[in-house]
Amino acid sequence: MPPKIPFTVAIGLTVLCLRPALAQVGLPQVQLPQLPVQVPVDVNQTLDRTLDAANPQQLRELRRLKVRELLRTNRTVLEADPRGAPVVRSEIVALSPSAEALQKAEAAGFAVIRRRELEGLNVTTVVLRAPAGMSTRRALRELQRNDPQGTYDFNHLYIESGETGAPVAGANAALTTLPQFTDVRIGLIDGGVDASHPALSGARLQQHGCETPVPGAHGTAVASLLVGSAGDFHGAAPGAQLYGADVYCGQATGGSVDAVAEAFGWLVHERIPVINVSLVGPANRMLEQVVRLVIARGHIIVAAVGNDGPAAPPLYPAAYPGVVAVTGVDARNRVLLEACRGSHVAFAAPGADLSAATLLQTYATVRGTSFSAPIVAGLLARQLLNPDTTQARQAISLLASHAQDLGSKGSDRIYGKGLVGAELRPQKN
Repeated sequence: MPPKIPFTVAIGLTVLCLRPALAQVGLPQVQLPQLPVQVPVDVNQTLDRTLDAANPQQLRELRRLKVRELLRTNRTVLEADPRGAPVVRSEIVALSPSAEALQKAEAAGFAVIRRRELEGLNVTTVVLRAPAGMSTRRALRELQRNDPQGTYDFNHLYIESGETGAPVAGANAALTTLPQFTDVRIGLIDGGVDASHPALSGARLQQHGCETPVPGAHGTAVASLLVGSAGDFHGAAPGAQLYGADVYCGQATGGSVDAVAEAFGWLVHERIPVINVSLVGPANRMLEQVVRLVIARGHIIVAAVGNDGPAAPPLYPAAYPGVVAVTGVDARNRVLLEACRGSHVAFAAPGADLSAATLLQTYATVRGTSFSAPIVAGLLARQLLNPDTTQARQAISLLASHAQDLGSKGSDRIYGKGLVGAELRPQKN
């Protein structure tokens, strides 16, 4: 059973998902329900104390609370799959289905509502809507039965894997000063990025995915830890060119697997060698195949392992073979108590006691494996300037050779190959 948390804290954490500072972190803007209880007077302070105290039970519960609230407030377009993961209601995704399979599906009452050619990967994603009156679960079974060799799955949603806390006056200086990596290009699959933030105003940023950019707190924070540079603050690869794919666009169905797949296709087409994904979700057949194709073309995918706790099942895409899965540590090099574990963990990087850019031209405290992944992605991008399978393996091996071994000797399920990016931690005051 999941750990119990005080009711007032649970309510406070739920409200966190909706407060203005996080309203655009890939989740829909919804009205807070009228509850017959007294909510703490200052919910923001309740949240910030939770982050500061690093209570692992409360932090592990936060994503579950987000999922519950997301499903509850968007019942007409979202539902849960058999394992409780959020999916788009009545939608099934397919990867490069044959013409015959689509004809059978349409004859059975399915409708093709989106089709995307992923030029960089030479595949097509198709989103099918179930016939009226047919449940999403039955729709998946029917399509799989009619085309056993095809790749079909729910249209799962993927959610950010870290939290931003209270705004702070400014970002702390890193332990070392870095040059500008102007020849480096990095990809980001996340929410929108606030390009006007001081830490990113000088960045070369290309955004993709939305007709009108929708800056989000999470995407902005991760971007700043990748390429940000302002005064004493800098990310892992300051001055690098950032290609940011917004898979949310402020929509209730944001973060869907077909949007994530399209983002991968765009970044591969643009030949971006290293791609950071600080989002987590369940295993998905289409996403697994897309990830495999991206890696086979010489790109490095860096992903956060997630914050569901050490006993939680693996989260994806981090747990797919070949993905560089990143966990987080605190200022004492202890693994974040809420971080997921497993044989797929590749590296550890700072994931607490950090500040990063956020909305409203401010900085904020951040915590979670979401903010460890961009440190590793930036370090790898400094070594891999173009997609290349051999050079990608060499870049990962070189980074591993500089990792500080933590925990059990050698690679382990908690810290992977060890800690990297410690020099990017803020200086202690």
